[in-house]
Amino acid sequence: MSTPGIGADQRGAGKGEGSSATFRKIGDGAANVAIKEPGRFFALCLDTGRAMFQWPFQWREFIQQAWFIVSVTVVPTMLVAIPFGGVLSLQVGGLIRQLGAQSYTGATAVVAIVREASPLVTSLLVAGAAGSAMCADIGSRKIREEIDAMEVLGINPLHRLVVPRMLACAFVALFLNGLVSVVGLLGGYFFNVMLQGGTPGAYLASFNAIAQLPDLLQAEFKAFVFGITAGLVAAYKGLNAKGGPKGVGDAVNQTVVITFMLLFLENFLISTLYFQFVPSKGM
Repeated sequence: MSTPGIGADQRGAGKGEGSSATFRKIGDGAANVAIKEPGRFFALCLDTGRAMFQWPFQWREFIQQAWFIVSVTVVPTMLVAIPFGGVLSLQVGGLIRQLGAQSYTGATAVVAIVREASPLVTSLLVAGAAGSAMCADIGSRKIREEIDAMEVLGINPLHRLVVPRMLACAFVALFLNGLVSVVGLLGGYFFNVMLQGGTPGAYLASFNAIAQLPDLLQAEFKAFVFGITAGLVAAYKGLNAKGGPKGVGDAVNQTVVITFMLLFLENFLISTLYFQFVPSKGM
């Protein structure tokens, strides 16, 4: 003979336990995103920085990775830089013509392209093309247990795999930034002179009106920092890939998204500090 109400109490308790388990999962996920993952990434950054000074340096791996990054990013970088410089020139040129200062089109194009556009374009292509490939390579090594085998043999995976790739990203990003600047300015020159009726002399003569050498140095510093960030994020996600090929694909997608978010945050911080400490050049 069953006692009335026991089944209802058990169902109620089951619902309560289910809701508490759901809230617990949500809390664990939020704590993992807010505390655990950034902490692990910061620890990886510190370990990688320490591994940079270990001898011998993996020059062969560095050269191979640098050449690979160049092979997958140079042509897309040029193809993106040409319309990027053209759009900036068209937009800025139209606004400056309305203000009656068309002779300063070249100066504003230099500032827009060299100071902001070129490091961002460089970093996005390095993160999207090179970073995703690096994450896939390291992630596939992880799921095949090659990383564990290296640790058993006494080989530090950070020194052997991560450091050369990270420095290759930063090294190539410096030259890609210069390439984007040159190609973007040539594209802006073409659109300004050919489509907007500007004069070549005024475009070239106004380069030094607003732009200055610290603008180029700041852009190179941004590209270097962005390259290091892309390499570190790709290595972190690749070393923590789980779940077979699907886990590697998820890690690659997360690498691109997280790198883009960090790059825009770093760009904002570096630009803010730059404007605080470097005075603008007067016309």
